[in-house]
Amino acid sequence: MRAIWALGIVLAVPAGVAAQENAPPPAAAPGAGSAQGDVSVTIYNDDVALVQDIRPLDLTRGRVRQNFPDVSAQIRPETVSLAVPDAAIVEQNFDYDLLSPTSLMEKAVGETITLVRTNPATGAETRERARVLAVNGGVVLDIGGRIEVLRDDGLPVRAVFDRVPESLRARPTLSVTLASERAGTRPARLSYLSRGLGWNADYVALFDEQSGTVDVQGWVTLRNTSGTTFTNAKTLLVAGDVGSADDGNSYIPRPPRARRPVQVRPGTESAAREQLGDFYLYPLAERTTIADKQTKQVSFLDSKGVTASSGYRFENAWLGNANDPRSAQSVLRFANSGAAGLGDALPAGVVRVYVRDARGQPQFTGENRIDHTPQGSTIALPTGDAFDVKVQPTTVARTRLSGDRWRTQMRYRLTNARARPVTVELVQGGLDWADTRITDQSRQSERRDAGTAVWQVPVPANGEAVVTATFDTRY
Repeated sequence: MRAIWALGIVLAVPAGVAAQENAPPPAAAPGAGSAQGDVSVTIYNDDVALVQDIRPLDLTRGRVRQNFPDVSAQIRPETVSLAVPDAAIVEQNFDYDLLSPTSLMEKAVGETITLVRTNPATGAETRERARVLAVNGGVVLDIGGRIEVLRDDGLPVRAVFDRVPESLRARPTLSVTLASERAGTRPARLSYLSRGLGWNADYVALFDEQSGTVDVQGWVTLRNTSGTTFTNAKTLLVAGDVGSADDGNSYIPRPPRARRPVQVRPGTESAAREQLGDFYLYPLAERTTIADKQTKQVSFLDSKGVTASSGYRFENAWLGNANDPRSAQSVLRFANSGAAGLGDALPAGVVRVYVRDARGQPQFTGENRIDHTPQGSTIALPTGDAFDVKVQPTTVARTRLSGDRWRTQMRYRLTNARARPVTVELVQGGLDWADTRITDQSRQSERRDAGTAVWQVPVPANGEAVVTATFDTRY
């Protein structure tokens, strides 16, 4: 409907209309301040938030209709709970058809409006009445018996409407019919669940290889796409994945699976944070305004001198060849235990790693995503592919020993073009799809699970190392 956006929309509302019994209250008028009261917002990770709003209501006795403007435009109406002393809820409606040039024109179908055209040369205005016939990809009008389509040709045309349709609201509004037992002012506690509010953690990790430490800053990133601003709100963040009836067919976008999966050995330390059931709470220290279409960041973690180390990891997915040497992954290893110097549970988010260059300037070296991580965990965070450390796995021979038994001889050549020695965690995966055992190996491995064998391989500076292993597989 491009033609609609070319119009200047003017409301010419007769005085009698403003006095109509069902007109919205002044708080719902465009440009008015927020009608919210004492607002508390609890935000979860999975695009869901609990909004609690305490507003004073001045009610008469009997059946009354009360409007609650400035609720979330993505409110889940079935979750609304309203508690008003000495009053019972009879009916509630959520009006989300918002006032806009497009909706105003669509609601005017069948109605008569005034078109004001301005002569670009003289500035003279002409007015004529027109009945809106249709708004389907454009505006079709009946002007004195002739049918005209408003075009988006840049000519100055304004549409003047006699009134605002009763069904349109300047802001998302919840309408409630109450049966009040008495007259007077009393607090009303409104609570509901909403989409469009979410948060995640973002981490900045500055690694110092010489000292073997990392400085970790944690930031809460709030996002509000709910269509409503929450003013001066008490804000509480909940870290954890809460259950939802939408879990089976959720439309909520999930983070893509990392190409370089993070290795975590879960910890067993209790974090010194308030918990709600099985979730950790992160309250913001002060009230804050969460504006619509806004991203806001608040610090929640600042730990310096956390014990850390760098290393390399390479995984061969199955007992097969690589035609060319492949880069090992660069890995940052640290723990969020108290002894390591961090001592906190880490909400899910992206860790961005920086290293100082020769001039002392922090430079970005890679990032990866962690899940919710309990305190005391050991984290191996791949941040990218190494330039100078390569591994080439080679299938030397594959022999059939009997009908269901095979023997595979593997050789792994590891090269290091750096001026210092490195240790590569060499992982052979894919051993759990059949009964696979290692019958011979040049270096002792660790079987961490049925599917993987792991070697810690030192590779000298500007040198290479070779690991060989023989695998017997019974199908």
